[in-house]
Amino acid sequence: MKSPLRPLYDWTMAKAGDRRALPWLAGISFIESSFFPIPPDIMVIPMVLADRARAWLIAGVCTAASVLGGFLGYAIGYFLFEAIGQPIIELYGLQAAFARFQGAYADYGAIIVFGFGLTPLPYKVITIASGVAALNPLVFGLASLTSRGLRFFLEAALLYWLGPPVRTFIEKRLEIVTLAVFVLGLAGFVAVKYLF
Repeated sequence: MKSPLRPLYDWTMAKAGDRRALPWLAGISFIESSFFPIPPDIMVIPMVLADRARAWLIAGVCTAASVLGGFLGYAIGYFLFEAIGQPIIELYGLQAAFARFQGAYADYGAIIVFGFGLTPLPYKVITIASGVAALNPLVFGLASLTSRGLRFFLEAALLYWLGPPVRTFIEKRLEIVTLAVFVLGLAGFVAVKYLF
């Protein structure tokens, strides 16, 4: 059976090869931080492998757009949670986990934002939760910038220095790599739902 996310995935992958890939990357990075289910990494990886000289620019655009998109998620949580935020949380089936997160924000908000921004855990849940919990916007912004920057610049650096072998590995084992990325994303959602 074909996954309902397959058309969205195919559309995102097509944008990575587009001549306007950098603006597409910025747009996808922005919306992924608040509601889009496909992470920008699926564009960062082929873009850096195709033009390693632009690795730092790609990582910078992805970081900046992701942090700005995180503020959209924050605004959804702060201003529009019942109208927009709650349905997004329900779409991902994360209501119980979301309620537990709200309780931890008073003491651990910056650490939670940093952790979710750095890992494959669904960052959009945390951006919305940060708005609902009214986490200090400066704390939210700094934690987001640090974690998202670290994630995307580290990814770009690894691809910059190891580009040709990584590209060969991906091309020879595309099914395994795709499965591994899917499993990491799924594990992030499971971790949010059952561990927090």
